[in-house]
Amino acid sequence: MKEDVSMIAKEREAGGRRRNGGSRAAAETVQDLRTFAKERNVRYFMISFTDLFGGQRAKLVPAAAIADMQKDGAGFAGFATWLDLTPAHPDILAVPDAASAIQLPWKPDVAWVAADVIMDGQPIAQAPRVVLKRVIAEAAQQGLYMKSGVEPEFFLITPDGKAISDEYDVASKSCYDQQALMRRYDVIAEICDCMQQLGWGPYQNDHEDANGQFEMNWAFADALVTADRHAFFKFMTRSLAEKHGLRATFMPKPFPGLTGSGCHVHLSLWDKAGKKNNFADAKDPLGLSAQGYNFLGGIMKHAASMAAITNPTVNSYKRINAPRTVSGATWSPNSITWTGNNRTHMVRVPGPGRFELRLPDGAANPYLLQAAVLAAGTAGVASKADPGKRYDIDMYAEGHRVKNAAKLPLNLLDALRAFERDKGLRQAMGEDFSQAYLKLKYQEWNSYASHFTEWERLHTLDI
Repeated sequence: MKEDVSMIAKEREAGGRRRNGGSRAAAETVQDLRTFAKERNVRYFMISFTDLFGGQRAKLVPAAAIADMQKDGAGFAGFATWLDLTPAHPDILAVPDAASAIQLPWKPDVAWVAADVIMDGQPIAQAPRVVLKRVIAEAAQQGLYMKSGVEPEFFLITPDGKAISDEYDVASKSCYDQQALMRRYDVIAEICDCMQQLGWGPYQNDHEDANGQFEMNWAFADALVTADRHAFFKFMTRSLAEKHGLRATFMPKPFPGLTGSGCHVHLSLWDKAGKKNNFADAKDPLGLSAQGYNFLGGIMKHAASMAAITNPTVNSYKRINAPRTVSGATWSPNSITWTGNNRTHMVRVPGPGRFELRLPDGAANPYLLQAAVLAAGTAGVASKADPGKRYDIDMYAEGHRVKNAAKLPLNLLDALRAFERDKGLRQAMGEDFSQAYLKLKYQEWNSYASHFTEWERLHTLDI
């Protein structure tokens, strides 16, 4: 599935006009990166794109050369990244989307800018940001405009990755621990200060359920804006942690026995102007409209296959299917159920006009996460999908009573097979993307499965 360059350019311009919906009241839309550099004393631009595995790839471009890069793109060898390309393919060109430019608050002579990837003059249909923009454009044709917010959780760990960084953070109930939060004040406050400077509307930061784990929240926005900010947030958090001699990881389950890192998504659909929340209905007991329930129905229908994208690594399924943690709860779903304001289900409706998807984890690709959620939800709207029965029980204590609730995949292989069988979601995400993603992810699974582990040595050496 190919798109012409003019469509990408038109969508980029429209996206620039909508970028601030629901997030900040006033901000300029960047058109000319050379002018941006002159006005802000930027010396270098990081032209960045995100590959299929969520890796961020960049070239550092001097401001004197940015005009040509904005016109033609920065060249990369696609095979050197996680895209389904070979060494024989032509260069891929990362064309910066000027509306996404962010001046690094902690290094203001550098600006980061998200790029759309093209090859032979055409957008690469498998590239995650291109996938998201196409899904957004197709939803817009149906009059559907998604706004979302993400809640990324992460650990601050030692540079070698073997332990949490705070030796005193040992409480079994460490969530919201005041002293542990303040011992990492310098890092957390600097990240939050950066978000305030950027106009993201950050509103709370906390120590999370696991020792050494944190969550930071900022205002919701249009799906593409949220994806760009999510990508930048991961880069910023890692960079500032390193500045303080620490390491930040968004790995879903870096430590056995501790709660894993999720990336919950709050969702709603709006009118084109971004003024009316189409999910809101004051007459409904949960404050959710018929369209909201249909969107939720799409999420429920495609959840198992969507997990291949929202939970994209082998490690992801150690979070979803974890035994009880030190704190007493995993805070992760393992069944496809929904509820009101109850955190033990895959989806909860915490307030009117939105719902929270608790399935995704810290490894989720910021662009593919938004694309998969929007694709599944809009399919539900189109088919008027029924989300099924609402359950208000504690799924951790009474989940065994729910006999007909589908289970989430047990491992990455099951998730990939579910995605491969789901023709509707595959088509909505684009067959070029779906085939490339499945090919590389199956290779990753096979690499994992062929790896000889110490567990095998301990348990089967003498059998």
